Amino acid sequence: MGGDAEEIIPRRRLEEALRRIRPHPHPDPELEQYTTPPKVAAELLFTARYIYDDIKDRLVADLGCGTGRLGIGALMLGAEAVVGVDIDSTAISTARENAVEADVSDRLHLLIGDVAPLRAVFDTVIMNPPFGTRRRHADIEFLDEALRIARAVYSIHKSSTREFIKRHIRRRGGRISALLKMEMEIPHMFRFHRKPRRLVEIDLYRIERLRV
Repeated sequence: MGGDAEEIIPRRRLEEALRRIRPHPHPDPELEQYTTPPKVAAELLFTARYIYDDIKDRLVADLGCGTGRLGIGALMLGAEAVVGVDIDSTAISTARENAVEADVSDRLHLLIGDVAPLRAVFDTVIMNPPFGTRRRHADIEFLDEALRIARAVYSIHKSSTREFIKRHIRRRGGRISALLKMEMEIPHMFRFHRKPRRLVEIDLYRIERLRV
């Protein structure tokens, strides 16, 4: 007889926990600082934890971590440690406060700066990178770094870029093992937004690195 079965945290409970993580107080449109919606974040983390076993007891990197929603969620689901990286000091400060409130600050290591210096020691990358609408190919730069440092990558991209992203992943020695189609709600955040909210079709990828 085995031991007690491990409790699975329902998506809805995870989503509600992620909803309590505060967003950026002053997001910068040039950095595309859109907070990952709790539903999308919960789907990414639930898939990584319970379907592919890429979270529990793993060393995880959250690239462009913002205020920590994905990284803190990974720690809630049993990650050994998470390294969150962002170039925005305000985002990092908010992430640190969020981690204290979520009681995971001892396992969340936050860095202000670029992702390039990170070493290839991670099991998993989780990220919601810029879509590349303000700075061309910003999404590709994040993908390249993610595939360099980890064996499994979870990343969110606009559905309109699907074929381009798929070709790029293949060229970089990656294999797409899952692609989930979702919608992301973007509220009115910046002056150039003309509607109270907008739904954007997105793709959630799980990518395996096949080449070193």
